[in-house]
Amino acid sequence: MKKITLAILLLLGTFSIASAEIGVNVGVSGQMGVFTAEAEETLGTQRKGKDDAIGVFGYGSIFVEKNLGQYLTIGVDYVPSALSTETAESTRKDKTTTAAAGAAVTQTVKVDLEDLTTLYVALNLTENFYVKAGMMEVDVITKESLGTGGAYGNTSLDGTVFGMGYNKDLTNGIFVRAEGTYMDIDGVVLNATDAETKSIKLTDVGGVSGKISVGKSF
Repeated sequence: MKKITLAILLLLGTFSIASAEIGVNVGVSGQMGVFTAEAEETLGTQRKGKDDAIGVFGYGSIFVEKNLGQYLTIGVDYVPSALSTETAESTRKDKTTTAAAGAAVTQTVKVDLEDLTTLYVALNLTENFYVKAGMMEVDVITKESLGTGGAYGNTSLDGTVFGMGYNKDLTNGIFVRAEGTYMDIDGVVLNATDAETKSIKLTDVGGVSGKISVGKSF
């Protein structure tokens, strides 16, 4: 999260410089999205399998923004709770020798996505409509039980975010927004920690989401 953390510190620096000025927005959002990913497992130089998955997530976030003039806004959005995938379970024969019958071994895999943080820039096209672009980062916490006793390490994923939305100002500085977002996340290779030369490659990670936000301008 180093890149995002540095960007947030720079953003907060602009707030401190202009703390006495009007133009700071804070709020909360409710969001639901559909995400897809493709994974390929290899054992040594042999490809063992390839699969893709689709997941639906609903989550909340908080955001802070600074208006830079009439048309430009910079902000940071943070998801305080973890997003958990369903537990995938498989059973295979664990053979110690070629002649051995092999015992059935159940393997489970689950992934938590933590500290999803997005830094973005929004451009107002009209009084109500805007477009936005930014970068995101999320920590990937793997939770698995493998028959070999090994595990896949944790990692982080970077990505880009593009969106567009509608903003409506109400009374006393309150505003509401409706927004659609597309997220494109970079892939990663996870290596197993056991004696086997085993890895999982994640590719084509991304998704679309819809968001409703309520906030207040100061």
